[in-house]
Amino acid sequence: MSAYPQGTAAAHGLAACHVCGKASSAALHRCPRCEAPIHVRKPDSLQRTIALLLTAVVLLLPANILPIMHTENLGRVTPSTILGGVVLLWEEGAYPIALVILIASVVVPIAKILILSTLVLGVARASTASPHDRARLYKVTEMVGRWSMIDVFVVAILVALINLGDLLTIRPGNAALAFAGVVVSTILAAGSFDPRLIWDQVPAQKESDA
Repeated sequence: MSAYPQGTAAAHGLAACHVCGKASSAALHRCPRCEAPIHVRKPDSLQRTIALLLTAVVLLLPANILPIMHTENLGRVTPSTILGGVVLLWEEGAYPIALVILIASVVVPIAKILILSTLVLGVARASTASPHDRARLYKVTEMVGRWSMIDVFVVAILVALINLGDLLTIRPGNAALAFAGVVVSTILAAGSFDPRLIWDQVPAQKESDA
């Protein structure tokens, strides 16, 4: 008896190619159309996602504590962290920019880590929470993830545009690299998590309720 829900392609030994979308027998291991590897479920999905989330959590601390950029003005160097930059922009009256950076650089990465951790834990423990709600959460992480790099982009643009010799120079700090690592790790974690695992548990939940 198949371990996958009845009526699904997986229950019949079929898998969709992630490159061209063709449904083929999973026993082929490679797509007959484009020869890309095919599999019913992403291999080691939970393990890879957990490893990437732990990496993001480790990098999150230096990303928010270390300076993301150093501003040198007339020989005086001023370091700025992400939150320090948000506070400075807020004090200068640039409220929309401060809110955008706060949401994109602090709220979004932490929210992605928490949401993906919840999804992984739900699959591992066969959560009875609504699969529709969990699927929507996963779509949210994919939708907002691209905006997390805004701080790195801002620093890169400032470094490229603002260089007035000995008067004013902006250099990226160590936090920029750590923050980029957080963003990349969460993006890879979202990509390695297989949302089909959520729906694989639906029949078992119905049987236990009956």
